[in-house]
Amino acid sequence: MPLPGSFDRYDAQLTTPGLVILEMVADGRADATRQLATRLAAEDRIDDLEGFLADVAAREHQLATGLPGGIGLPHARSEHVRQPSIAVGITKYGHALDFGAMDGPAYVVLLIATPAASFSEHLEVLATMARSLSKEGFRDSLRRANDPDIIAELVNSALLFADP
Repeated sequence: MPLPGSFDRYDAQLTTPGLVILEMVADGRADATRQLATRLAAEDRIDDLEGFLADVAAREHQLATGLPGGIGLPHARSEHVRQPSIAVGITKYGHALDFGAMDGPAYVVLLIATPAASFSEHLEVLATMARSLSKEGFRDSLRRANDPDIIAELVNSALLFADP
């Protein structure tokens, strides 16, 4: 049972097929983040696109959010987030993005959005996704899935079945 105020992984629907972009083409990390945040706004998960993007950009300036294995993991706690969410972009072949990872560009981008007041929830979602993304099989499954429903299910399942 989670602590009061923490992320309840058993009710997790952090992503939906509508929050997934397949064959994403972006001019850079800021453009990719904007595309994903626009999906969050369209599903009413954030209430101010520009305010949320400013919070993500501020976080990006602190430290690069690229992970080994071709992953971009931009994230922010923001007063503009209505519901904890993850938007997912799978880049089009040949359109990798630089998120500052030592081993190269990102092919999968997961934008994590959590409310400003939910510090422990934010850390839990971030840590759980980072653990899942450290597994080559999980990364490959995300890259190879050609269906937003499958990608949403993979991401939600990673949170649902994570170690407590």
